[in-house]
Amino acid sequence: MPSVGVKIYSVFFKLLLRHRLQSLAAADAAADTDSDAFGVSCRADEATAPANPAFSAADGVASKDLHIDPNSALSVRIFLPTPPPQHAHLLLHRRASDPPAGAAGAPYRGYLPHAVSSPRAAASARRRLPIVVQFHGGGFVTGSNCSASNDAFCRRVAKFCDAIVVAVGYRLAPESRYPAAFDDGVRVLRWIAKQANLAMMSKVGGGVDTFGASSVEPWIAAHGDPARCVLLGVSSGANIADFVTRKTVEDSKLFNPVKIVAQVLMYPFFIGSVPTHSEIRLANSYFYDKSTCLLAWRLLLSEKEFSLDHPAANPLAPGRGGPPLKCMPPTLTIIAEHDWMRDRAIAYSEELRKVNVDAPVLDYKDTVHEFATLDVFLKTPQAQACAEDIAIWMKKYISLRGHEFSY
Repeated sequence: MPSVGVKIYSVFFKLLLRHRLQSLAAADAAADTDSDAFGVSCRADEATAPANPAFSAADGVASKDLHIDPNSALSVRIFLPTPPPQHAHLLLHRRASDPPAGAAGAPYRGYLPHAVSSPRAAASARRRLPIVVQFHGGGFVTGSNCSASNDAFCRRVAKFCDAIVVAVGYRLAPESRYPAAFDDGVRVLRWIAKQANLAMMSKVGGGVDTFGASSVEPWIAAHGDPARCVLLGVSSGANIADFVTRKTVEDSKLFNPVKIVAQVLMYPFFIGSVPTHSEIRLANSYFYDKSTCLLAWRLLLSEKEFSLDHPAANPLAPGRGGPPLKCMPPTLTIIAEHDWMRDRAIAYSEELRKVNVDAPVLDYKDTVHEFATLDVFLKTPQAQACAEDIAIWMKKYISLRGHEFSY
């Protein structure tokens, strides 16, 4: 069972969360307007962590923020791990006052492939990293890609997986109701594809498209491998990740050259009209009880389309549509012992395994919803072990050397 301290913290957390959701619902009702096209991707009361383009002394990861859509609040925070020692000499424009190239605290100044003297060294300079696209949790109405807890989690993933992490700041409800957040996920993946395509055109246009309007994003263009892309969703973000994956399966040409090789669903925010055993037994569970989560769903979905079997809520709802499950990529599901949403996540994984999709479930004892991503849990052994387990499984599909990592 969770400790007494966790139980007490959970009580106050639930009271505060319910108050926030009720306030948002009241403000939305008072506004009495349609969904805001621009929207918001971070609440004013959210504790955020600033981006740091220098390689951090703590974890060796650099980060920066980009607002990628001028017509909406959609943004991304990109995390780039420190290059290994054999690539450190390729950092360019190093100043005398900088720490040694590639060392913790050294600012990122780009790679200089042309500075190498041999074909083998040049090939090494073009080291490509897999790309992990991460969607934060928060019930579609709270949370942020730049929150302190999400920033720390993404840094951990970037370090453990040796991958570029693109944390998506999607638009929040009720200012932007469904399908805004889900469309934002699709838009980010297409943006990554565009960066890859622009990088291939850079010799012609110097990093711009044919109209000179779109500069190449250097971290993605220089270091990202779009053919090794993994989607990782946390809580409500898992629903978005699964939606985006289905879209790429339906029409992969729209996202070329991006290829989704796997997805990770961490305690997905699934629900349905027919309660499962865990939804009944754990309805009043820690941090995110069922009644509070229903408020979040009512803020995401309009009154006209509200249904617990909505495609965004129930991945196994009858008539959901989309591609056959057998076409889905390998899917790792993370669940917590004391989470009322666990049964539906297990059921989704079982359906994937029935059609021969690699879909393991990792069940963590004495844990609660968001046990690996909530700020109060980030330093616990379970949170650390979960990130390591994700990295081990993910490397089966992102390693260039093959499937040498396995359970």
